[in-house]
Amino acid sequence: MLLVSYLSGMGFAVASAFSSSFIMFAVLRFFTGFAITGIIIITAVLNVEWVGIQHRRLVCVIDSMAWACGSMSLSLIAFCVRDWRWLTVAVTSPLLLCTILWWWVPESSRWLIVNGKTQKAHYYLHRCAVMNHREEVISSIKHEALTSITVTENRKHSYLDLVRTPKMRRLALFTGTIWFCVAAATYGISLNIADFGLNLYLTQFVYGAIEIPAKLSIYYLLEKIGRRKTETGGLMLGGISLMINIFIPRDLWLGRTVVAVLGQGLLVGAFATITLYCSELYPTVLRQNGLGYNSFVGRLGVAVSPLILLLDRFWSYLPQITLCSVALLASLVAWQLPETRGRCLPETIEDIEYTSQDTDTSLQQTHM
Repeated sequence: MLLVSYLSGMGFAVASAFSSSFIMFAVLRFFTGFAITGIIIITAVLNVEWVGIQHRRLVCVIDSMAWACGSMSLSLIAFCVRDWRWLTVAVTSPLLLCTILWWWVPESSRWLIVNGKTQKAHYYLHRCAVMNHREEVISSIKHEALTSITVTENRKHSYLDLVRTPKMRRLALFTGTIWFCVAAATYGISLNIADFGLNLYLTQFVYGAIEIPAKLSIYYLLEKIGRRKTETGGLMLGGISLMINIFIPRDLWLGRTVVAVLGQGLLVGAFATITLYCSELYPTVLRQNGLGYNSFVGRLGVAVSPLILLLDRFWSYLPQITLCSVALLASLVAWQLPETRGRCLPETIEDIEYTSQDTDTSLQQTHM
């Protein structure tokens, strides 16, 4: 599916550069985004499922730092390439490199094991051991051992499994709310670049640059205070930043931009955290479905964000108040989720349903 996403995303993107009408361009860009969303979800899951507990936050930060670098590169490329057709081709070209690198991307052994495909899982685990120079481990990886720990329920899981049981239903509701709110607030700031009075390309570059210290800080915070507090704090402080901007006069464009950039940094940090957080909250048999559902809800938040900005026709402060409110709401919801720092990834729905939040807390204390 990762290869399909690469090829279809690249195909639709290049085709959009040859659009003869706006409708044709809009339709092709829709399918481009459709494919790229698949890339985002699949790579996030593979990152988490191929590393140990102590390295999950590292791969999360590396993955999100790539977003920051891409955002800064976008402003530089757009500044140098002013023709929209060539700009579309230029920003699509990295997918060609991704397609080449795909040949070295292994399938998730964790997913293969829980679905009963132990022979293929053994092949990838053996490759992993060789690559990491863990020869002493290679001899202990036996196909029979993997077969004995297979936890497949001999059925295919679907999105309906997200709402069939009480705790999964609660988890889906809470994480979906957070994704919607954080996406709406983050993109609400990003799409409002021109309102702050600075050069469009420079402001976009600054928005990308501020993500770097924000995401470096969450690398420390995720281990120091945990996922739940990092997510809640980022959303709350981001919402407060949006609130402060309500009281700054519009003619003080520099002050408004500084506060907006700070709020953007806090919210993108929360966005990066919730991606890792959800990967650790959902069980392996539903991790792909869970992230797919949350990404869908998050994209609804992105779609709503420009509509929120249009509320200034009724009252100039209404968009900022709305964005502030959704960020603060998400912080309250995030506080209701269990902590996942130091926990092994859940494998089945039963791991979620029969593990209480109190047990999770005691496991954290024992690990620390």
